[in-house]
Amino acid sequence: MKVVINLYKKHQMTVDNYITTAIKNAPQEYIEHADEILKKYTFLQLVYSVDEGYHQVSPVICRQRKETFNIGSDKRHYFTKLELDEDGFYISNPYIHYRTGKASITVVRKLNGIYYIFDCNLITVLEELHLIEYNSTHHKFKQAVYMLGSGLLVAISLALLFYGGYKFVMIFFGENIDFFHDIFKAIIAATLGIAIFDLAKQIIEHEVIFHSFTHDEAREYKVLGKFLVSIIIALLIETLMVVFKIALEDYKDMQAAFFLLIGTTAMFVGLAYFYKTIIGRCEVKEEE
Repeated sequence: MKVVINLYKKHQMTVDNYITTAIKNAPQEYIEHADEILKKYTFLQLVYSVDEGYHQVSPVICRQRKETFNIGSDKRHYFTKLELDEDGFYISNPYIHYRTGKASITVVRKLNGIYYIFDCNLITVLEELHLIEYNSTHHKFKQAVYMLGSGLLVAISLALLFYGGYKFVMIFFGENIDFFHDIFKAIIAATLGIAIFDLAKQIIEHEVIFHSFTHDEAREYKVLGKFLVSIIIALLIETLMVVFKIALEDYKDMQAAFFLLIGTTAMFVGLAYFYKTIIGRCEVKEEE
């Protein structure tokens, strides 16, 4: 929504001229030719008319249906701050449409004593003007794929969390328990479960629920960074477990634990460098 509004404000004159020109070029019997107009101009969502006494005098004509129950209703509250330009047009600020849930604007044209109200899909207008790249079919397919993938990740994360809980409970009620081994297994499973769930949550929030029309490089790197942090924490816990087991059982294998510590430390240093260079650079670009 924020991206769409910013694009509209940046190109407001172009968008407004495009919409008003389309309405001017349409047959002026807007209600009688509503179906034809809605078919020709895909950015229009509905049209209806209001008389000079601010009472609705026509059905609300949408693409799929006509609604007559509001005929005669008082629309005065919508016209209290209405200021028409020299061509008899008024264009509202962007808002979320109550029917479609998408960014929209309302255009009012006064013609022969009648106010004609057009609700316009702002995303479709920007797409027609090639100001954004948006394809509803492609978006729905991509959304379905992301939803399926993130759903599987959520299921995997829950399985890991349940497994971690199971291993923790069995420490107290199971047989042949290796306390250190089992407690670290529970911690690792829970940590990986949280990491995978966080990744799934980020995908659902940014690709399924709130779709962005811009490529936010910093956000993608931050999601990757958070996931890597959880993975490295799990590896550090596993390394600590290995060190404890070797220390308690056989010091001859301490060299292997040492190399494992070096490896996980190198990953930690690499992650710090990643945050400092990649994410830091992206945040500087955003501020600029």
